[in-house]
Amino acid sequence: MRAWMLPAGSDGFDKLYVETLPDPTPGPGEVLIQVHACSINYRDFAVAAGKYFGGALKAPAVPLSDGAGQVVAVGEGVTQFKEGDRVQGSFFMNWVDGPPRMSAALGDGFAPGMLAELVVLPESGVVPMAESLDYAEAACLPCAGVTAWNALYEGPRALVPGNRVLVLGSGGVSMLALQLARAGGCEVIATSSSHQKLERIRDLGAAHTVNYKTIPDWGRFVGQELGGVDKVVEVGGAGTAEQSMAALRTQGEVALIGVLSPEGGPNPRGLMMTAGSMRGIFVGSAAMARRLNAAVDANGIKPLIGARFGFEQARDAYAHAWGPESFAKTVIELA
Repeated sequence: MRAWMLPAGSDGFDKLYVETLPDPTPGPGEVLIQVHACSINYRDFAVAAGKYFGGALKAPAVPLSDGAGQVVAVGEGVTQFKEGDRVQGSFFMNWVDGPPRMSAALGDGFAPGMLAELVVLPESGVVPMAESLDYAEAACLPCAGVTAWNALYEGPRALVPGNRVLVLGSGGVSMLALQLARAGGCEVIATSSSHQKLERIRDLGAAHTVNYKTIPDWGRFVGQELGGVDKVVEVGGAGTAEQSMAALRTQGEVALIGVLSPEGGPNPRGLMMTAGSMRGIFVGSAAMARRLNAAVDANGIKPLIGARFGFEQARDAYAHAWGPESFAKTVIELA
């Protein structure tokens, strides 16, 4: 089989190369998947740059956490899946349900990566695809989709119809959160620095949009001029969290994902003024992925794919996802 690899010590996605590897076989409790599509997340750039948890890669590794495909074989003892099933990977292979079980995650250099023609995963790290999606659409969900679902509908302050949600930017998590919130009967406000992207976001159903270059104090603007929100999907982090707190209504929640602008140091005083809260989000469990997929099927949600590339164009896909034209999800499709 062919697989894209990052070398030990990789410092950027330009180091990607294709390797021919022996076809894997599933052992006891394992599932062999023929991968049909993968998608790129911001986290994948950190892995390639050697800036993810654990630092630079210690050995060559297959990248990407998000992939979907078809089961081609199962190992002894597997009961949930059979040959022919359409499936996706689960970001944390051992977090099935319940409280977080943070461990090696797909595509981090310690666990398998999905950017290969064949991948072996433990049964606990496999989830059935949403029945209404194709492989490319399903490949958008394991990291970005579950993160958005967790932020909106898990935890002590899950959204209810009529709530208001603020999403930051036009990346995969934010656009999936917009779709999920709208499907749940919520009003969405979105920020971006691009007027063109804000137009696209309005076309997707956002009630209000804010250009944070022309309105740099966007948190206060959302909180006071637009009436505030019940939930912020905070993909920035320390650099934007204080503004997100300012956007909250009474007893609202900042769902802190926080990787795009990790430096700063927000003053939490703003939470005092609204009795608000901040909850950390690090993707989610396989059970959350199943609930997300059920909601996708029930509501006819189609994850937004901004650009598609072939397997041989993986480096081009990374470059696009990193560039200013990126919108929603960038997908790599395998023949």
